[in-house]
Amino acid sequence: MIAVRNECSAMVSQSLTPAIHQPLRFPPGKLDELGAISNTAWGIKADTNQVSVEIFDGAPADGRARIEKVAAAHPGAVRVDRIRSGLKFKVTDLRGGNGITSEGWLCSAGFNTKNSSGTIYTLTAGHCVRGTGNEWRMDWNNARIGNQTAYGFGGAAGDWATIKADDPGINPLGTVRYWGGIYKQIDNSAWPTVGVDMDRVGVSSEDTTGYVTSEVVTVTIDGVQLEQMFESNVCALGGDSGGPALRGTTALGLLSGGTDETVCNSDSSGTYRNYFMPVQRVLNARGLHVY
Repeated sequence: MIAVRNECSAMVSQSLTPAIHQPLRFPPGKLDELGAISNTAWGIKADTNQVSVEIFDGAPADGRARIEKVAAAHPGAVRVDRIRSGLKFKVTDLRGGNGITSEGWLCSAGFNTKNSSGTIYTLTAGHCVRGTGNEWRMDWNNARIGNQTAYGFGGAAGDWATIKADDPGINPLGTVRYWGGIYKQIDNSAWPTVGVDMDRVGVSSEDTTGYVTSEVVTVTIDGVQLEQMFESNVCALGGDSGGPALRGTTALGLLSGGTDETVCNSDSSGTYRNYFMPVQRVLNARGLHVY
């Protein structure tokens, strides 16, 4: 009987022998005792048996000095590196035309606006969710936007709502998202006038173009009368509600409702009538401005 030694097994067994690491010469918990220092990170580097500290752009000078003092007191045990970049949480951009959801309803963001203190409010349609305090989220990734703070729906109130876009994971921008990855910066707002060309953008349908057919309209939809709206011949679908009407870089309105279309794209044709809340009414009443 001949025994054959398995060299491979021996080599494998040898390679799996756990390495014995030396105790750290400096406990990283001592850096934790310094407290939260913005734009810094530290941890253990097992290969060098050191505590590695990274100081990023924006770290406060006094914080850097405290870290460097600790490192100097433990030479060789703490490695400090400067990283030429800042730190920030990864956030979701919010633009006009993005899909937003609340309490199971899908609508579109209209325009991002600010008040005199710089607080940001996203505009949409009031009929999407009637009330205040309800939470809004991005449709595509469920990122939280913030809570609805005010709304108007019916009669002279028209159809509008404000969402306080204050979640730290959201980045409200002063742009409108067109299909195909095109963005338009909004620089100002205006009252609609008959014959003015306009675009309508929303989450459910492709961008559609048309013009303002009436400046001041009273319309009744599903038994609810809306006053001081404006009318356009653009096409729109469910889910586009609250989405922006604009001309170039000028904000004009927020979509409310209209004729019952089933398809809206560049090839669509028909007698369309859709109704919008003049955005200037909302801005004036709430002390807001586009940006």
